[in-house]
Amino acid sequence: MVDEGKGMRPIWFFIGLVLLIIGGLIFVAGIYYLFIPSHSSTVLQEVHPNLWWGGLMLIVGGIFLFFNRNVTID
Repeated sequence: MVDEGKGMRPIWFFIGLVLLIIGGLIFVAGIYYLFIPSHSSTVLQEVHPNLWWGGLMLIVGGIFLFFNRNVTID
């Protein structure tokens, strides 16, 4: 007999998961550097790009996970 499994997830689900994890790590690093600034200075250090990019990756990863949460490929 063949087991009727749940099926496979689309690649967009896993891309959303990766974006969520990496975006969370970058966002946490941005919060760390917000309170404890690094010794090296860059041109755009005052705009805190880690917070912006980490937050954007968290949002996009969450959107990908939300829209692909119940989608399965048979």
